[in-house]
Amino acid sequence: MSSLVQSVDWLAIAPPTLAAVVGLVVLVADLFIGEARKAVLGWVSVAGLAASALLLLPLLDGDRATFCLTRDADACSYVADRFTLVVQLLVLGGALLAALLSVTALKDADKELPEGEYWFLLLSSAAGAALLPASRDLATLIVALEVASLPAFALVGIRRGDRKSSEAALKFFLSSVTATAVSLMGVSFVYATTGTLHLTRIADRIQHVDGQFHTLAQTGVVLTLVGFAFKTAAVPFHFWVPDTYVGAPLPIAAYLSVVGKAVGFSGLILVTVIAFPSYADVWGPALAALAALTMTVGNVGALRQRSTRAYSAVRLLAWSSVGQAGYLLVPIASAAYSKDEQKAIGSTVAYALMYAAVNLGAFAVAALVARTSPLNRISDYRGLYARNPLSALVLGFFLLCLAGLPPGIIGLFAKVTVFSAVVDAGLGWLAVVMAVNVVIALFYYLQWTTLLFRAPEGEPGTHRVPAPLTAAIALTAVLGVALSGAPQLILRFSETGLF
Repeated sequence: MSSLVQSVDWLAIAPPTLAAVVGLVVLVADLFIGEARKAVLGWVSVAGLAASALLLLPLLDGDRATFCLTRDADACSYVADRFTLVVQLLVLGGALLAALLSVTALKDADKELPEGEYWFLLLSSAAGAALLPASRDLATLIVALEVASLPAFALVGIRRGDRKSSEAALKFFLSSVTATAVSLMGVSFVYATTGTLHLTRIADRIQHVDGQFHTLAQTGVVLTLVGFAFKTAAVPFHFWVPDTYVGAPLPIAAYLSVVGKAVGFSGLILVTVIAFPSYADVWGPALAALAALTMTVGNVGALRQRSTRAYSAVRLLAWSSVGQAGYLLVPIASAAYSKDEQKAIGSTVAYALMYAAVNLGAFAVAALVARTSPLNRISDYRGLYARNPLSALVLGFFLLCLAGLPPGIIGLFAKVTVFSAVVDAGLGWLAVVMAVNVVIALFYYLQWTTLLFRAPEGEPGTHRVPAPLTAAIALTAVLGVALSGAPQLILRFSETGLF
């Protein structure tokens, strides 16, 4: 009897595998390390994530595939192509920066957070998130989605005895499980009508479904997309975002805002463009409507935040991330109407790379301010320039990038690429909605930016910035400035290679 799969290409699967192995090592080591030396676990985790990211370099020489059917070498469960590597870089880089923020957060928590469990959960989630963009069958996609999500539930509620944290974790868990159940039902419908789970095979077979099963196949396509739409925080699957970001430790909120979105968007891209291209007339209009609704609700929610409300800075970033999710959905929807799908998908990837760098940087500065102002209100940022000039300048730069204004050239460039994709696809109405939302977002981003440079209330004080937090802020700032100087690099780098 012939084997069902080929031999494993260990180099191809090395990045997510190493992250998972380091997570297990940290969990076991936690049993034998005394309380005084728990900080070592954090640095081992940071080193493990950095090594996982470096393992992407040997894969740049060409596409690799493994776990393929022996009877059909084109039907593989794991493919390390250009799209996979770019998203894995985003995921592992985002997890690395979240880990740097976590080193300081765990030290400041003074043993209130269980360090061994924290690092194990973060590394496990990062391994699942790195696996997802390489997945090329629906079973592996769903498993990777849950491996990325389940540890995140625990991380959100990891503060023992904290009612706000527990409530956020419960809301996140219940809504996510519901979305996953709906998505699994969709996968079962797709399998029932096509007889396969591999994305490339589904694309061929779903075009020739018997007429009596056509409605079942359409329903399967829509339901399959629901789970990934939830991860992207698309409206109406967004309601968990503000409370979850506020209840979670700040590094985990930063992680969810970037890595969680990368998981959702890479899953959406794979199932729509590879598995369901013949159903573009179903998912194209649906995603276009979702994009318009998501960016509008997100930006209006951010606009309504009161500067004196507790945790208003984190809530504004949470609502802003919902709005940014709408912009990220636009090129995916455009791919249904465009003659150049690769360019449309490349626009989403380029925008995601820009968003990851500057949003993680904004959360890093928020983590710095939270050390002296635990309620993290927007009003707490008044006069930040007088207290810490470099942090104020960096945060101002990040906010201008998110708004798409100079000197944040990379933000402007990313928005222009999205506009280009939607105009090329002939979706003029969606371009108008996006333009209106960009103007709305300008107001609250600029309002926060001007607050940084106002005269402080009372005597400005200074505070020391820990080395890991300094490294996270510096890395994101250097990346943002470098990409603003050569924005064309990010679009060239984000060419997906999916087709």
